[in-house]
Amino acid sequence: MFAVFASQRIPIRQVKSVRKLRTGVTTGLCAAAAAKAATTLLLSSDHVDLVEIPARNGALLTLGIDVSELENGCAKCTVAKDAGDDPDVTDGVRIVAAVARSDIDGIFVDGGEGVGRVTMPGLKVPVGRAAINPVPMEMIRSAIREVCEEYGYNGGIKAVISITGGEEPAKKTMNGRLGIVGGLSILGTTGIVEPMSDRAIVETIKAEIDVHAASGKSSLIMAPGNYGREFAAAELGVRIDEAVKCSNFIGEALDYACTKGIERITLIGHAGKLVKLAGGIMNTHSSIADCRMEIIAAHAALCGARTQEICQIMESATTEAAIGILDKLGIRGPVWDSIGKKIGFHLAARVRGAASVEYIVFTLEHGVCYRSACSL
Repeated sequence: MFAVFASQRIPIRQVKSVRKLRTGVTTGLCAAAAAKAATTLLLSSDHVDLVEIPARNGALLTLGIDVSELENGCAKCTVAKDAGDDPDVTDGVRIVAAVARSDIDGIFVDGGEGVGRVTMPGLKVPVGRAAINPVPMEMIRSAIREVCEEYGYNGGIKAVISITGGEEPAKKTMNGRLGIVGGLSILGTTGIVEPMSDRAIVETIKAEIDVHAASGKSSLIMAPGNYGREFAAAELGVRIDEAVKCSNFIGEALDYACTKGIERITLIGHAGKLVKLAGGIMNTHSSIADCRMEIIAAHAALCGARTQEICQIMESATTEAAIGILDKLGIRGPVWDSIGKKIGFHLAARVRGAASVEYIVFTLEHGVCYRSACSL
């Protein structure tokens, strides 16, 4: 049984790209619901099918309990996560809470099978602890505390949160790069998953920058995607795991790196992404702005291209095709020199002197298009 939004107290859909998208629930809220059901079972012997639990914004959600069992003084309950219409690798995973009485006062929560362990400093969870972030940790403890108060239990409670088969989907996340090994993280700040959430991506980027900053590094390599990271490894001899993948959120990644005291940033990316920076565009997703050909055509005009040739560039389907036209005209170098300087202008304007930003623009077909003064 998947999570059910049983109340009309919250909107359960949002509109994106003229389509209604169904919201979901976070792993943290699922863990809290499972812990609440398990504590109820432990203290009352009552099996529950549905659990009401509040999200951080005050909305009351009702989640279904898949499995509940009580054996040898340990109660176990399972919630299957429903991520809604968000393309989340954790959609459908089964989150299990095992709850037992403890001789030690207080509520102790740990991670079990399928929940990762933190091995590197810089995250919100100390090294050695289960990868359960502070907000979901408090959600879990609060859910257990509520049931204990309801049944007048003042003793200790030990809860272990597990994710069935969590190691496999964890391979599709950035946990390994963040030093989280052995499984997934228990995440969420509101309890509600917003479909296609840009916020979640940005928070992941920030977490990766945190890890680099915590290691004492004052320089950072960033790449929008795997192309840049692979190019850095193959052509520049830079290890892939040293580059922060900033996706389309170049501006926000730069901002955050500066707040963490990073003094030198090297940005390495495909021309199809980085050419947009010459227009001052710091979110390079095509749904935000796709002005690649306009920028290349404008700089080609500055370098002497004629109207017919500018039209050909404007009609190009890819950056590589546009560069091919520049090669035929013999102006590839001057055009990219012009574009590159404009990229530098906007990057410098973004960081406002808080860091120096070096950058390398390339394509797989044409190699390096522009390289600023760079220490790599």
